[in-house]
Amino acid sequence: MIEYIATNTLDFNESQRLFHGRGHAYPALSHVNVDWLAPVILITLYQEVSADWLTEQVAQLQKLTDKCQSIQVQYRCRKFAPCQLLWGKEITHLTAVEHGLKYHIQLGKAQNSGLFLDMRNGRQWVQTHSDNKRVLNLFAYTCAFSVAAIAGGASKVVNVDMSKSSLSKGRENHRLNQQDLNKVAFEGVDIFKSYGRLKKHGPYQLLIADPPSFQKGSVDIAKDYKKIIRRLPELMSDQGDILLCLNSPELSDAFLLAEVARECPACEFQYQIETPSVFKEAHLGKGLKCLYFIYKPTS
Repeated sequence: MIEYIATNTLDFNESQRLFHGRGHAYPALSHVNVDWLAPVILITLYQEVSADWLTEQVAQLQKLTDKCQSIQVQYRCRKFAPCQLLWGKEITHLTAVEHGLKYHIQLGKAQNSGLFLDMRNGRQWVQTHSDNKRVLNLFAYTCAFSVAAIAGGASKVVNVDMSKSSLSKGRENHRLNQQDLNKVAFEGVDIFKSYGRLKKHGPYQLLIADPPSFQKGSVDIAKDYKKIIRRLPELMSDQGDILLCLNSPELSDAFLLAEVARECPACEFQYQIETPSVFKEAHLGKGLKCLYFIYKPTS
């Protein structure tokens, strides 16, 4: 049985993970995640479960908050990762709220909803470190980092992603927060082939790289991260902030630190931004890694 955090410690005005089984800290439940995306509770399954088990979860989850209008399940273990309504209203479009910022969420159409909840602390960090800075957001996806940066006072943000449809959703996220699009640029290009396009907007005082671990024909981060890191001197201002993220459970923070030390030793490691406490991991280094560096070419 899943035991959820006491309801008096949860803020149901904010999007968040309610249970994180994928960290393997709960051995019998490593196939289950549960998220709150108001007004929807979404169960994500990585292997099949019984109908009785799902019925039991619905009964528990209904007790968490009276703000819930829908409980759904997404079967990541099935082709195309379909969603199914378990209780309440059929809701496919909603607005997630995080640190007072809003993000469009779409359920049931794609594997990912549009906002990665484990990066919550990273987005807050960006918001508090963006004032009057020119920001480069690599692998921007739906531009959540950029929304946070503009909210934090960034002078300009450049969103880069091969997926023009993701960038289109990102543009809508900026609009949803009534942000000035004159401060935002969108580059739907292959990062590894377009450094000239990126340099024209620079130099940057803050760079964020949050690449996928692997995309066939596009990215294999174990081989490709070094290509980004060695280009940092062409992109960064002296004393610029760099946030390098790594999602692969097979690669540790030591991998990323070694890549930086070899390819751009002028980047000085500062500290790691921790994930929210709900993202418990049975094995250190398997979850999201988010490392902060300062570019110091003159030191």
